[in-house]
Amino acid sequence: MNLRLIFDIAKLLLLARWRQTLVAAIGVTFGITMFIALLGFMNGLNDLLDGLVLNRVSHVRLYNEIKANPNQPVNIAFKDKKLHNFISSVKAGQIREDIYNNAAIIKKVESDQRVLGVAPRITTQVFFNSGTINISGVINGIDAATEIRLFHFSDYVINGDPMNLMHSTNTIVLGKGLADQLLVEIGDIVQVTTPAGNRFPLKVIGFFQSGLNDVDKIQSYAAIATVQKLMAKAGNYITDIQIKLKDIDQAPQVAKEYAGIFHVDGEDIQTANSQYETGSFIRSLISYAVGVTLLIVAGFGIYNILNMMIYEKMDTIAILKAVGFSGKDVNRIFLIIALTIGISGGFAGLLFGFLLSLIIDQIPFRTSALPTITTYPVNYSLVFYVIGACFSLVTTYFAGWFPARKASKVDPVVIIRGK
Repeated sequence: MNLRLIFDIAKLLLLARWRQTLVAAIGVTFGITMFIALLGFMNGLNDLLDGLVLNRVSHVRLYNEIKANPNQPVNIAFKDKKLHNFISSVKAGQIREDIYNNAAIIKKVESDQRVLGVAPRITTQVFFNSGTINISGVINGIDAATEIRLFHFSDYVINGDPMNLMHSTNTIVLGKGLADQLLVEIGDIVQVTTPAGNRFPLKVIGFFQSGLNDVDKIQSYAAIATVQKLMAKAGNYITDIQIKLKDIDQAPQVAKEYAGIFHVDGEDIQTANSQYETGSFIRSLISYAVGVTLLIVAGFGIYNILNMMIYEKMDTIAILKAVGFSGKDVNRIFLIIALTIGISGGFAGLLFGFLLSLIIDQIPFRTSALPTITTYPVNYSLVFYVIGACFSLVTTYFAGWFPARKASKVDPVVIIRGK
């Protein structure tokens, strides 16, 4: 049968019941709109929450872990005898906290094509002296330029310039929570006592706020040379090597490989932060489940409307088949009606979903815990729009296929005789 004629008939049937057609299209539009807006908002929120922690964490960390020696003297002494030794309360031995020959290790790692960058670091516990009160904290010795490039350090410094750590000695960037406890401002001097009992004055040049209040009450940052001076260590003393990779999925393999080559402990981001990946996956799964449910509900709406249209148009279907239209032709007519509703409703849904995402993206969102965030986060990934478009077509196709199949099997003789 002439394809153009089939399209004309489908158009007439659509316009004859335009209110039902409009309701079906609105159902698809609403489903796609909420699908796009929901996934964009939920994934934007995931990116924000993951970024608070994962952007500040290396993909691979090389360090020396404090642990007991697995080769205890009693086991070595009786190695050749058939004895079982039971040892309890084993203490850690003389563990070297710094990484031996770290300059050569850093140079070797930087030459690896899989590596995006390397940041050396020193971590030490200290006491911040506030009058007669000692507040425990941690000072991280960093290279400010490298931390800014690899870990977005400047995004979390809410007051002051972190690059001043490189330009002046005996300076420190305090966590905002820690600064509030010490009652200090930019330019003030804080007294720091090291584990060895030495006391040093440090000038506050900035405040750091990660959005994690417990972290901000403990963490602070200074130049590597400053921390080496606090600890009375040599200029080559480094306790951690933080590595960023071009592909985060290679982290477990690279950590294991480097640990074997350099004889240090290696920790990958998947192992250290598995709880964040689990939470992100669950939130994404929930948003996809809700979005797909909306599309399926819209599909059932189209199915019901087309079913009603077939019952109301039994006379028309019988006449079409009586004048020469085959069952396949009738099937095509109702599939065209369903796909027309799906395409028009889906396109409108993509447009309104994008506009709703823009509106959400402009809603003010201010909190003292996240000073760098001013509006609600939204992810505009093209994947969401492709999934929404494909799902709207698939849903409406199957919603129209079952009624169309029923219409194609109508016996015109039975219908006309009944009339």
